Amino acid sequence: MTSDMASSTFPWLTLSIFVPIVAGLLVLLIGRDDRPGATRMLSLIGSVLGFLVTIPLYTGFDSSTADMQFVEKTPWIETFAVNYHLGIDGISLWFVLLTAFITVIVVLAGWEVITSRVSQYMAAFLILSGLMVGVFASLDGMLFYIFFEATLIPMYLIIGVWGGPRRVYAAFKFFLYTLLGSLLTLVAFIYLWHAADGSFDILTWHQLPIAYTPQILLFLALFAAFAVKVPMWPVHTWLPDAHVEAPTGGSVVLAAIMLKLGAYGFIRFSMPILPDASHALAGFMIALSLIAVIYIGLVAIVQDDMKKLVAYSSVAHMGFVTLGFFVFNTAGVEGAIVQMISHGFVSGAMFLCIGVLYDRMHTRQIDEYGGVVNVMPKFVTFFVLFSMANSGLPATSGFVGEFSVILGAVQHNFWVGLLAATSLILAASYSLWMLKRIAFGEIGNDRVRAMPDLCSREFFILGIMAVMVLFMGIFPKPFTDVMHVSVDALLQHVSISKL
Repeated sequence: MTSDMASSTFPWLTLSIFVPIVAGLLVLLIGRDDRPGATRMLSLIGSVLGFLVTIPLYTGFDSSTADMQFVEKTPWIETFAVNYHLGIDGISLWFVLLTAFITVIVVLAGWEVITSRVSQYMAAFLILSGLMVGVFASLDGMLFYIFFEATLIPMYLIIGVWGGPRRVYAAFKFFLYTLLGSLLTLVAFIYLWHAADGSFDILTWHQLPIAYTPQILLFLALFAAFAVKVPMWPVHTWLPDAHVEAPTGGSVVLAAIMLKLGAYGFIRFSMPILPDASHALAGFMIALSLIAVIYIGLVAIVQDDMKKLVAYSSVAHMGFVTLGFFVFNTAGVEGAIVQMISHGFVSGAMFLCIGVLYDRMHTRQIDEYGGVVNVMPKFVTFFVLFSMANSGLPATSGFVGEFSVILGAVQHNFWVGLLAATSLILAASYSLWMLKRIAFGEIGNDRVRAMPDLCSREFFILGIMAVMVLFMGIFPKPFTDVMHVSVDALLQHVSISKL
């Protein structure tokens, strides 16, 4: 299916964006806290519909072309040539599906846990889901920027209203970090609009002949927003606070989807629009990525708070993503994209597991647990699997992306690959050390002894995540086949100098 053919098809991308947003607005308008059951059911229906309308994007996708597919284009703000322009390729397809899938999981995860302002909580996640799909589907720079910034509002409310004791501090820190970085991106977009003779079309921007010095400056301006969002070292400090204070659903969406918005920005904007700057600054990007992989991995080992440990592990794993992008070979870039998808499943599952424990004990301190396997064998079965996946165990999704990135890094430079490979040791250290202290040994105390095992809802949620982690680890071909042609086209484009 070429982009021309796709432009005349049913508007699946518009539905993917606005079905969850409309569902969220309905939940907000008619949901009532005195009838939380109905509110939750309406939210679940909205999230499931939001996922179902993304499935035709996969079934109708033509993986033999790098063209944008399911293209929709309508004039919007004609004075500034801003268009409602949507489309996806093999790179963005999986993130649309992942966003819709994780939204269903999050609605189910908060089913019984959230008891106050249920309608506002569910609505925030549904609206956030639509906005994030909009980021991945936008082919207009201003439309992308609006969706990119709008995602801050629901997440700010999720952390600030339903979070922990320091939720207001964490929400402000999250908002300010991400907003300040994005302001420079707006300046870069205005420059590109002017250079493209008044066009915000992203695909037009990909063809712009931009001189070397402006490329460097534009790269740094875009870096300000995307690096904070990933987050890369040293602008990662907002993430542990946000994760620790956010409710379980907030942590899941933050790790599984929102961190990917920054990484997606690098591969959709920085690399194809600014190829010379991308090559010139590749060493800088690789250095920051390796610091994240190694140093932040060491930081994760010494954490005594479960959420903070997994939050730091997310920074380390996302370091693999940026490393894979900037080695400029197929194994590295494909591995990085697979790592983004896998991290969505694995980190989301880890935060769900921590949420299960927190709901029972109301503490995230690792040393207050011990011997959980004796009272929650079903839970620990899942927890072991996800901890192993977080460590990069073969036959889990965590291995596929990391191994491919390491191969790509070795092709680029052996020593870079060797340093990147140390993450497998570090990841095993912090993941299995946490698992050992929480799950095994003698029962830690009477509170642990009284913990019930998984209920049917929790078992179903973790079971789905386990299936995805194993399926992607054992048979990654459906994931890589879709993106292969688009990645090759990107690398060929980035190899062409625009000087």
